[in-house]
Amino acid sequence: MLSDIEIAQKNVMEPIGKIAEQLDILPEELEQYGHYKAKISLELLKRLEKKPNGKLVLVTAITPTPAGEGKSTTSIGLVQALNKIGKKAVVALREPSLGPVFGIKGGAAGGGYAQVVPMDDINLHFTGDMHAITAANNLLSAMIDNHIHQGNALRIDSRQVTWRRVMDMNDRALRNVVVGLGGKVCGFPRQDGFMITVASEIMAILCLAKDLQDLKERFGRIVIGCDLDGNPVYVHQLGCEGAMALLMKDAIKPNLVQTLEHTPAIIHGGPFANIAHGCNSLLATKMALKLGDITVTEAGFGADLGAEKFMDIKCHYGGFYPNAVVVVATIRALKMHGGVKKTDLNQENVQAVSDGFSNLAKQVENMRSFGLPVLVAINKFASDTPAEVDMLLKKCESYGVEVTLNECWEKGGEGGIDMAHKLVELLEKDHSKKVELYDVKDTIPHKLEAICTKIYGGDGVDFTPNAKKQIKQLEDWGLDKLPVCVAKTQYSLSDNPALLGAPKNFRITVQDVRVSNGAGFIVCQTSNIMVMPGLPKKPAALNMDIDANGKITGLF
Repeated sequence: MLSDIEIAQKNVMEPIGKIAEQLDILPEELEQYGHYKAKISLELLKRLEKKPNGKLVLVTAITPTPAGEGKSTTSIGLVQALNKIGKKAVVALREPSLGPVFGIKGGAAGGGYAQVVPMDDINLHFTGDMHAITAANNLLSAMIDNHIHQGNALRIDSRQVTWRRVMDMNDRALRNVVVGLGGKVCGFPRQDGFMITVASEIMAILCLAKDLQDLKERFGRIVIGCDLDGNPVYVHQLGCEGAMALLMKDAIKPNLVQTLEHTPAIIHGGPFANIAHGCNSLLATKMALKLGDITVTEAGFGADLGAEKFMDIKCHYGGFYPNAVVVVATIRALKMHGGVKKTDLNQENVQAVSDGFSNLAKQVENMRSFGLPVLVAINKFASDTPAEVDMLLKKCESYGVEVTLNECWEKGGEGGIDMAHKLVELLEKDHSKKVELYDVKDTIPHKLEAICTKIYGGDGVDFTPNAKKQIKQLEDWGLDKLPVCVAKTQYSLSDNPALLGAPKNFRITVQDVRVSNGAGFIVCQTSNIMVMPGLPKKPAALNMDIDANGKITGLF
């Protein structure tokens, strides 16, 4: 069996200009980065402003195993299959972060014969968007410390600076640091820390901005901490939002690439769903909706995380709503939720599939609660036995949810033909109805209660004394009337990764509450989430190499 990168390297790509022609993108709207990738000018949206949107399909999943369940693979395979049956379909995905690439989870370019290419470029530096975000974030950090060093006219309380530095790599040693050491010429010492780039508010803003001017204005609204009187300090008071936007002038433009079967793919932005809101940019999705009859997009991790945030944050600001949802499930994940150890997931266990179905049922219920028709896509693995697959099909039938077997990893678009046909049937019925989970004008605790009880299945939310103090501060500042973004484990519906399946009788604990005022949401961090991940004992980087001819090996 060929590895993902070996399959990608054998693929003969079309010139990116030819891919653009499929979507009627004008030559002057395309900014090429070599032969096979390009930026799309925002002028395209102005030209197509009055064109009706196509249908929007959201791909989400059950609560995943550490390796993920194949949402990107399913999204890519599905859009290839839709094109095979004569539909003009486009996929809109997030950009990979280098942290997972060199860590354990892998990249975000799909897998097998359902990949976007050039996969090595996409998984590594791509068009430089991650570096631009890192630079803009750290420019602000430098401006904050310089302002304090140069006299501190804004009277910033250096003990309460909430803005952190970032880098796009898993490095646990940087979670907590002290900056400004070295004497007077090096500034004032203060405690600081690093987050991974995808957790930066700059990333969230990129993914929610409607154009360059909106991006700059959102940068200006960022709260970096408070002054000695307890008032919020905004970036526009520092005056560097223009310089930050300048660094992002190219990064704001969505990226055009292709799948292995030459289907157009727009890839842009990449916030994690267990830390941030987990969806690609509004601009990428809006472009895809104008360029194709069907847009397939995804939201990170399980439906309790990325999909909930897609509805409550992305759709809140984007002015669109899905027409249908595909929930990806795997036999191995169901067995894990049914009590099987991760080391034994390749062994047949039909009862565990049945027991673990409770998690899938809950995630389907979550999507239906948003007024959306659901299709379950079983992402088939070689280790799945006929008895296990049959059990899952029967459970879906008894639960009353449409189900399909997805073999896109092995067969590309051909392996998703049934999935494509069943999805089109759902779209033609178009029974979607927009539902709001909570009122954004409600209190932070009430919004969190709604998410916990309705989506997670818990009994409620507890707040540490620190979190209660932070909520009171946001209320005093008048910055509490925003959507809520919960940072929690991706491995459980609860905030405890050990609680698998569909747990009951639990409460989540919020220990930190901060406002991403530029992005337009409030981050509520539970007690077990790290905004700077660490590398595993045997990082994926150990398997990677490049030879004298530039051929890469080991990149999945």
